[in-house]
Amino acid sequence: METYNIYLVEDEANLSEVLKAYLQKEGWNVTVFLDGNAAIEAVPDKPHLWVLDIMLPGTDGYQVLKAIKEQEDTPVIFISARDQDLDRVLGLEMGSDDYLAKPFLPQELIIRVKKLLNRVYGTSSAESQKIELNNYSIDPIGRTIVDLEADNETVDLTTKEMDLMLLLSADIGKAFSREKIIEHVWGENYFGSERAVDDVVRRVRKKMPRIHLETLYGYGYRILSS
Repeated sequence: METYNIYLVEDEANLSEVLKAYLQKEGWNVTVFLDGNAAIEAVPDKPHLWVLDIMLPGTDGYQVLKAIKEQEDTPVIFISARDQDLDRVLGLEMGSDDYLAKPFLPQELIIRVKKLLNRVYGTSSAESQKIELNNYSIDPIGRTIVDLEADNETVDLTTKEMDLMLLLSADIGKAFSREKIIEHVWGENYFGSERAVDDVVRRVRKKMPRIHLETLYGYGYRILSS
Protein backbone atom coordinates (compact mmCIF):
# COMPACT_ATOMS: atom_id res chain seq x y z
CA MET A 1 0.00 0.00 0.00
CA GLU A 2 1.37 3.40 -0.93
CA THR A 3 2.02 5.91 1.85
CA TYR A 4 0.53 9.23 0.82
CA ASN A 5 2.06 12.59 1.72
CA ILE A 6 -0.57 15.05 2.90
CA TYR A 7 0.09 18.76 3.55
CA LEU A 8 -2.31 20.30 6.06
CA VAL A 9 -2.57 24.11 6.19
CA GLU A 10 -4.47 25.21 9.29
CA ASP A 11 -3.58 28.18 11.52
CA GLU A 12 -5.51 26.93 14.57
CA ALA A 13 -2.78 24.97 16.32
CA ASN A 14 -5.09 22.78 18.42
CA LEU A 15 -7.26 21.86 15.45
CA SER A 16 -4.26 21.17 13.24
CA GLU A 17 -2.84 18.75 15.84
CA VAL A 18 -6.15 16.91 16.14
CA LEU A 19 -6.53 16.59 12.36
CA LYS A 20 -2.90 15.54 11.99
CA ALA A 21 -3.38 12.76 14.54
CA TYR A 22 -6.47 11.42 12.74
CA LEU A 23 -4.74 11.53 9.36
CA GLN A 24 -1.64 9.79 10.69
CA LYS A 25 -3.79 6.98 12.12
CA GLU A 26 -4.58 6.07 8.50
CA GLY A 27 -0.88 5.57 7.80
CA TRP A 28 -0.38 8.83 5.89
CA ASN A 29 2.59 11.16 6.24
CA VAL A 30 1.29 14.55 7.40
CA THR A 31 3.08 17.91 7.36
CA VAL A 32 1.41 20.89 9.04
CA PHE A 33 1.71 24.55 8.01
CA LEU A 34 0.30 27.31 10.20
CA ASP A 35 0.36 30.10 7.62
CA GLY A 36 -0.01 30.61 3.88
CA ASN A 37 3.52 31.85 3.19
CA ALA A 38 5.11 28.68 4.55
CA ALA A 39 2.65 26.60 2.55
CA ILE A 40 3.47 28.40 -0.71
CA GLU A 41 7.18 27.76 -0.15
CA ALA A 42 6.36 24.02 0.09
CA VAL A 43 4.32 23.86 -3.14
CA PRO A 44 7.32 22.53 -5.17
CA ASP A 45 7.35 19.44 -2.89
CA LYS A 46 4.25 18.23 -4.76
CA PRO A 47 2.55 16.16 -2.02
CA HIS A 48 -0.26 13.79 -2.93
CA LEU A 49 -2.93 16.00 -1.35
CA TRP A 50 -3.42 19.41 0.27
CA VAL A 51 -5.97 20.03 3.04
CA LEU A 52 -6.19 23.81 2.97
CA ASP A 53 -7.92 26.30 5.26
CA ILE A 54 -9.12 29.48 3.54
CA MET A 55 -8.73 31.89 6.47
CA LEU A 56 -4.99 32.13 7.15
CA PRO A 57 -2.79 34.89 8.55
CA GLY A 58 -1.01 36.83 5.82
CA THR A 59 -1.42 34.94 2.55
CA ASP A 60 -4.89 33.37 2.46
CA GLY A 61 -5.92 29.97 1.18
CA TYR A 62 -7.01 31.29 -2.19
CA GLN A 63 -3.46 32.44 -2.93
CA VAL A 64 -2.06 29.11 -1.77
CA LEU A 65 -4.52 27.28 -4.02
CA LYS A 66 -3.51 29.47 -6.96
CA ALA A 67 0.17 28.67 -6.35
CA ILE A 68 -0.57 24.94 -6.13
CA LYS A 69 -2.58 24.82 -9.36
CA GLU A 70 -0.01 26.91 -11.25
CA GLN A 71 2.62 24.20 -10.69
CA GLU A 72 0.66 20.94 -10.87
CA ASP A 73 -2.89 19.68 -10.59
CA THR A 74 -2.45 18.29 -7.08
CA PRO A 75 -5.80 17.54 -5.39
CA VAL A 76 -6.94 20.04 -2.76
CA ILE A 77 -9.64 19.92 -0.08
CA PHE A 78 -10.72 23.39 1.09
CA ILE A 79 -11.92 23.93 4.66
CA SER A 80 -13.46 27.13 5.96
CA ALA A 81 -15.80 28.62 8.57
CA ARG A 82 -16.70 31.61 6.42
CA ASP A 83 -19.66 32.08 4.06
CA GLN A 84 -20.05 28.49 2.94
CA ASP A 85 -21.67 29.02 -0.45
CA LEU A 86 -19.26 31.76 -1.50
CA ASP A 87 -16.17 29.84 -0.39
CA ARG A 88 -17.34 26.64 -2.03
CA VAL A 89 -18.04 28.33 -5.37
CA LEU A 90 -14.79 30.33 -5.43
CA GLY A 91 -12.74 27.34 -4.32
CA LEU A 92 -14.22 25.04 -6.96
CA GLU A 93 -13.81 27.69 -9.65
CA MET A 94 -10.12 28.00 -8.75
CA GLY A 95 -9.61 24.24 -8.95
CA SER A 96 -10.22 22.78 -5.50
CA ASP A 97 -11.48 19.19 -5.59
CA ASP A 98 -13.65 19.16 -2.47
CA TYR A 99 -14.93 21.48 0.23
CA LEU A 100 -15.59 20.96 3.94
CA ALA A 101 -17.32 23.58 6.09
CA LYS A 102 -16.39 24.12 9.73
CA PRO A 103 -17.29 22.82 12.19
CA PHE A 104 -16.85 19.22 11.05
CA LEU A 105 -15.94 15.92 12.66
CA PRO A 106 -12.38 14.69 11.98
CA GLN A 107 -13.87 11.41 10.74
CA GLU A 108 -15.69 13.33 8.01
CA LEU A 109 -12.39 14.72 6.76
CA ILE A 110 -10.92 11.20 6.76
CA ILE A 111 -13.79 9.97 4.58
CA ARG A 112 -13.33 12.86 2.14
CA VAL A 113 -9.57 12.31 1.97
CA LYS A 114 -9.93 8.56 1.35
CA LYS A 115 -12.44 9.09 -1.45
CA LEU A 116 -10.29 11.73 -3.13
CA LEU A 117 -7.05 9.76 -2.86
CA ASN A 118 -8.77 6.68 -4.25
CA ARG A 119 -10.29 8.65 -7.10
CA VAL A 120 -7.02 10.32 -8.08
CA TYR A 121 -4.48 7.58 -7.35
CA GLY A 122 -6.17 4.35 -6.29
CA THR A 123 -7.93 3.42 -9.53
CA SER A 124 -5.35 4.72 -11.99
CA SER A 125 -3.81 1.28 -12.37
CA ALA A 126 -5.10 -2.22 -11.81
CA GLU A 127 -1.69 -3.06 -10.33
CA SER A 128 -2.32 -0.65 -7.45
CA GLN A 129 -5.33 -2.73 -6.42
CA LYS A 130 -3.40 -5.98 -6.03
CA ILE A 131 -2.63 -7.38 -2.59
CA GLU A 132 0.56 -9.37 -2.01
CA LEU A 133 0.29 -11.71 0.95
CA ASN A 134 2.65 -14.54 1.89
CA ASN A 135 3.88 -14.66 -1.71
CA TYR A 136 0.39 -14.86 -3.17
CA SER A 137 -0.68 -12.02 -5.47
CA ILE A 138 -4.40 -11.32 -5.07
CA ASP A 139 -6.13 -9.32 -7.81
CA PRO A 140 -9.60 -8.26 -6.61
CA ILE A 141 -10.46 -6.64 -9.94
CA GLY A 142 -9.55 -9.60 -12.13
CA ARG A 143 -10.63 -12.06 -9.40
CA THR A 144 -7.43 -14.07 -9.74
CA ILE A 145 -4.80 -15.27 -7.29
CA VAL A 146 -1.35 -16.40 -8.38
CA ASP A 147 1.28 -18.24 -6.38
CA LEU A 148 4.52 -16.26 -6.72
CA GLU A 149 6.52 -19.18 -5.30
CA ALA A 150 5.19 -21.53 -7.98
CA ASP A 151 6.19 -19.58 -11.10
CA ASN A 152 3.07 -17.41 -10.94
CA GLU A 153 0.77 -20.39 -11.20
CA THR A 154 -2.90 -19.46 -10.84
CA VAL A 155 -4.58 -20.76 -7.70
CA ASP A 156 -7.74 -22.55 -8.79
CA LEU A 157 -10.54 -21.35 -6.50
CA THR A 158 -14.28 -21.77 -6.79
CA THR A 159 -16.50 -18.68 -6.82
CA LYS A 160 -17.28 -18.91 -3.11
CA GLU A 161 -13.65 -19.61 -2.20
CA MET A 162 -12.63 -16.53 -4.17
CA ASP A 163 -15.37 -14.41 -2.57
CA LEU A 164 -14.16 -15.49 0.87
CA MET A 165 -10.53 -14.67 0.09
CA LEU A 166 -11.36 -11.27 -1.37
CA LEU A 167 -13.46 -10.39 1.67
CA LEU A 168 -10.88 -11.40 4.26
CA SER A 169 -7.77 -10.18 2.41
CA ALA A 170 -9.25 -6.74 1.80
CA ASP A 171 -9.02 -6.05 5.54
CA ILE A 172 -6.05 -7.93 6.98
CA GLY A 173 -6.42 -8.61 10.71
CA LYS A 174 -10.13 -7.79 10.85
CA ALA A 175 -12.33 -10.53 12.31
CA PHE A 176 -15.42 -11.50 10.33
CA SER A 177 -18.25 -13.42 11.92
CA ARG A 178 -19.66 -16.48 10.16
CA GLU A 179 -22.90 -14.53 9.77
CA LYS A 180 -21.11 -11.68 7.99
CA ILE A 181 -19.22 -14.09 5.75
CA ILE A 182 -22.44 -15.85 4.78
CA GLU A 183 -24.10 -12.52 3.99
CA HIS A 184 -21.19 -11.54 1.73
CA VAL A 185 -20.46 -14.90 0.07
CA TRP A 186 -23.90 -16.60 -0.07
CA GLY A 187 -26.19 -13.58 0.16
CA GLU A 188 -28.75 -12.36 2.68
CA ASN A 189 -31.34 -14.94 1.62
CA TYR A 190 -29.16 -17.95 2.47
CA PHE A 191 -30.82 -20.23 5.05
CA GLY A 192 -28.35 -23.11 5.19
CA SER A 193 -25.93 -24.07 7.94
CA GLU A 194 -23.08 -21.79 9.02
CA ARG A 195 -20.87 -24.87 8.67
CA ALA A 196 -20.75 -24.09 4.97
CA VAL A 197 -18.29 -21.35 5.90
CA ASP A 198 -16.04 -23.85 7.66
CA ASP A 199 -16.05 -26.10 4.57
CA VAL A 200 -14.97 -23.22 2.29
CA VAL A 201 -12.26 -22.17 4.75
CA ARG A 202 -10.95 -25.74 4.88
CA ARG A 203 -10.68 -25.87 1.09
CA VAL A 204 -8.95 -22.48 0.90
CA ARG A 205 -6.40 -23.55 3.50
CA LYS A 206 -5.62 -26.64 1.45
CA LYS A 207 -5.19 -24.68 -1.78
CA MET A 208 -3.30 -21.76 -0.17
CA PRO A 209 -1.29 -23.30 2.69
CA ARG A 210 0.86 -20.20 3.34
CA ILE A 211 -2.15 -18.02 4.12
CA HIS A 212 -2.60 -17.54 7.87
CA LEU A 213 -6.37 -17.95 8.01
CA GLU A 214 -7.11 -17.91 11.72
CA THR A 215 -10.17 -19.44 13.39
CA LEU A 216 -11.86 -17.39 16.10
CA TYR A 217 -13.75 -20.12 17.92
CA GLY A 218 -17.42 -19.38 18.42
CA TYR A 219 -17.20 -16.34 16.13
CA GLY A 220 -15.59 -16.59 12.71
CA TYR A 221 -12.32 -16.03 10.83
CA ARG A 222 -9.66 -13.52 9.92
CA ILE A 223 -6.50 -13.41 7.83
CA LEU A 224 -3.27 -12.31 9.50
CA SER A 225 -0.32 -10.83 7.65
CA SER A 226 2.08 -13.54 8.81
